[in-house]
Amino acid sequence: MAATSRGTSPVPPDVRPRLTVLSGPSGVGKSTVVAHMRKAHPEVWLSVSATTRRPRPGEQHGVHYFFVDHDEFDKLVANGELLEWAEFAGNHYGTPRKAVLDRLEAGEPVLLEIDLQGARLVRQSMPEAQLVFLAPPSWDELVRRLTGRGTESPEVIERRLAAATIELAAESEFDITLVNTSVEDVARELLALMRVV
Repeated sequence: MAATSRGTSPVPPDVRPRLTVLSGPSGVGKSTVVAHMRKAHPEVWLSVSATTRRPRPGEQHGVHYFFVDHDEFDKLVANGELLEWAEFAGNHYGTPRKAVLDRLEAGEPVLLEIDLQGARLVRQSMPEAQLVFLAPPSWDELVRRLTGRGTESPEVIERRLAAATIELAAESEFDITLVNTSVEDVARELLALMRVV
C-alpha cells in the first residue's frame, strides 16, 4: 500500500536545502521512518538533541543525545543556543541551534524528528522550515500500535492516546502530511521533499 500525502508541493530542486521537521503522534512510526531513510541515505543529517535525562544502556554521548545536567541545559536556554526545547516526563530536551545552522549553510539536508511543541517553536524561530506531519492510516491503527508494544502500563498508554488526540488535531499547522501506510514509501516521499535523490 502506498503512502499518501496531503498539502503543498515540494519546492523546486534548484533551491538550497532547508530545514525539514518531522513530527506526529507517539506510535506513528517517526523513528522507524527516519532509521529506514538514513540507512539508504546517511548523508541526511539528523540533529542530535541535548537532554537532561540519564543515558540508557547502549546510548552514547554525542551520538544518541548530548547528555547535560540541568544547569548546563539552563545555560543553553539562557544563551539562545537551542532552536527549540521542551520538558517531557521531568526531563528537558532541546535542539542545538548552531549545529543545524552550520549544516544548512553547508548545503546539507537537515532533519529534525521532534514533538508538536518543538515543531511549533521551530516554526516561530525559523518560519522558512518545512514542517511535515506523519499521520497514522487511522485512529484504530494508532491505538493498535501504541497498545501492541506491550512495554507500557495502561495509564501510560491512556496518556499517550490523550496526547495523540491533541497532536492529530494540529495537523493543519503543518505544510504537508504523509500518511504512514508503508515505511518504505513514506521514507521515499520524505527524501523527495528534502530533495535528496
